[in-house]
Amino acid sequence: MIKVFAGAGALSLFALLAGTAWYVVANRTDDPFEQCRAGQVAGGAIGGPFELVDETGATVTDADILTKPSLIYFGYGFCPDVCPLDNARNAEAVDILEERGLEVQPVFITIDPGRDTPEFLAEYTENLHPRMIGLTGSQSQVDAAVRAYKAYGKKQESGDEYYLMDHSTFTYLMLPGTGFADFFRREVTSEDMANRVACFMGES
Repeated sequence: MIKVFAGAGALSLFALLAGTAWYVVANRTDDPFEQCRAGQVAGGAIGGPFELVDETGATVTDADILTKPSLIYFGYGFCPDVCPLDNARNAEAVDILEERGLEVQPVFITIDPGRDTPEFLAEYTENLHPRMIGLTGSQSQVDAAVRAYKAYGKKQESGDEYYLMDHSTFTYLMLPGTGFADFFRREVTSEDMANRVACFMGES
């Protein structure tokens, strides 16, 4: 009788292990960056072709700008608090990565092209990071880029030139040849951002 129970127990254990193995295989992902992500990325394709104007006044495309790993942020130059803090965090992450021998490009795309001219952005980005690229354009060009990245921007009507803008605050990591890799929320520190970006660059 003991042997019968032992045999039944062995069969049960085998079935459990086989079931677990099947579950792992069935749920295995082909995502090479899975270990780099903080969570699941949802919402469909992010990023895509854009045509904007750089700080020199030249028209550029995504192919011109995203030639290396890039951190893209949508905001506006007259933002009183959120944008400066987020862009400063991104710039600090870029410096941390540079100390590790990894070159990442910070990119700032305005959602307020009426005020954020190429000349203004040249000075604005220079104060944040010497390698930061500022992009503006016509309203339709900016709107197209905002839609491509599933970002958000809306003017608060104030009746004067001192209006504020509502906007999303994600930073997007784009990799050459891969495109969108991940996004970072405001609460992510520069150190954590650098660690995750380094992970993606190690696997790209």
